[in-house]
Amino acid sequence: MTAEQRDILVEVSNVSKHFGEGQARVDALRNVSLKIHSGEVVALLGPSGSGKTTLLNAIGCIMEPTSGRISLDGDVVFDGRWLKDDLRRLRLDKIGFIFQFHNLLPFLNAVDNVALVLELAGRDSSDARREAVRLLDYLEVGHRRDAMPAKLSGGEAQRVAIARALANKPRIILADEPTAALDSKRAGIVMDLLRKLAVDNDACIIAVTHDEKIFNRFDRIFSLRDGELIQD
Repeated sequence: MTAEQRDILVEVSNVSKHFGEGQARVDALRNVSLKIHSGEVVALLGPSGSGKTTLLNAIGCIMEPTSGRISLDGDVVFDGRWLKDDLRRLRLDKIGFIFQFHNLLPFLNAVDNVALVLELAGRDSSDARREAVRLLDYLEVGHRRDAMPAKLSGGEAQRVAIARALANKPRIILADEPTAALDSKRAGIVMDLLRKLAVDNDACIIAVTHDEKIFNRFDRIFSLRDGELIQD
């Protein structure tokens, strides 16, 4: 099956975002349009201030665009304004987030960091823990389920963070510099995991990155400059 035959999970149409007015106005995004299909692992690339993080935050329903249209997993969520009343619930249901620094809660062990997301979604604690253990095992870090974040290696902590992002089975996973804190070997392992996740879960991965050692791991690279998409 070609990419074009797969589900379109993210569709951004003429999205713009500006801050300020008049001479102080800054155009962070200028009429950006793109489509990302299930099974794809793509990168957002560009210099500082190019708009890539703004675009990721717009797709993640964290930052409201000034104009345009955004569809997630076939559901239009923004069309000149947010069309959903509960954006927190929308993010919980549709999107998984992975960050450069794992942001694990330091007072919870690995399994409880993952289970917490499921509990917030309404799962009972025992069911949440069982699913958290399954995810940690899937990511080959189940043997560290009882370890506190401070006792995990960088690669282990990032795997736990990925398990947390997958907890509610989102089809859209957004990653902000997911390998920047890792060496080449561990970065490659993380990217292989993300590829496996995209294929196994019929999901897509969108990563903001400057990490040249992983460029060859992406299906496509979207390059931005001064808020405009200049290359796909």
